[in-house]
Amino acid sequence: MEYLFLDGSHFKYHAHAAAEPVLAAWGIDTDGKPVFVGLDVAASESGDAWEGFLTGLGERGLACPLLVISDGAPGLIGAVERTMGAALRQRCLIHRAGNLLAKIPRHAAAEVKADYWAIFDLPDNIEPGLDAVKLAQNRIDAFAKRWRDCYPGAVRCLLDDRGSLTVYLRFPRAHWPRVRHSNFIERTVGETRRRVKVIGRLPGEHSCLKLVWAVLDRASAGWRGFTMTPAGLRLLADLRRTLHDPPTELPQRNPETHTETSVTPTQPVKTTA
Repeated sequence: MEYLFLDGSHFKYHAHAAAEPVLAAWGIDTDGKPVFVGLDVAASESGDAWEGFLTGLGERGLACPLLVISDGAPGLIGAVERTMGAALRQRCLIHRAGNLLAKIPRHAAAEVKADYWAIFDLPDNIEPGLDAVKLAQNRIDAFAKRWRDCYPGAVRCLLDDRGSLTVYLRFPRAHWPRVRHSNFIERTVGETRRRVKVIGRLPGEHSCLKLVWAVLDRASAGWRGFTMTPAGLRLLADLRRTLHDPPTELPQRNPETHTETSVTPTQPVKTTA
């Protein structure tokens, strides 16, 4: 699995109880095909709930992806870091835009929103990689400098966990528009939620899962896959080697102490006479 999208949506399915979350996972495999990965109910979106959900996916054969895309829920982020520590994490830019704009007065919202999205709309000649990440991070600094005095709360919102906003720029450029947010799955589940409001409450967990699964399964059949070009596949393979198969350290004897130290394979290995 190259990309894994995670989201939680709330439904009422217990009598005399508040809406409870349904946790969903959807991915893009190495061939670029969309895969509906898993669905489950939970009492909350706590770290324990998400960790149990992700652990269950792993037990059923899900390998650690290259990139996990989600909103910024603390429980979800913590669970991803504990169960998929080798994966990179992209924070949904649409969720972050909503968080930021909630702190902006209506008369300034359009200008601030345009400035926010301009951070991530890089020129066509920018190649994916750490240079692209650096450029976007510099733009975040420029945004903060411009708006800090007027809207300090919005700037603090942007700077919080800022590194996770630009991770997608390390991946193939053709994938950028679709891996920088998790909104598509939220829109699909949101439509289900609107339909459920008509009946007020689902009769139980089983019926809730059955309905949401049917909607997502049907919707996923119409989701477009990702184009995997030779250059894109090479980039993904390089990222996988870097993240999941880092170079091992080689022992080296220190000529002064006659003890072994470690060096990476890219460093010259000195030998004693």
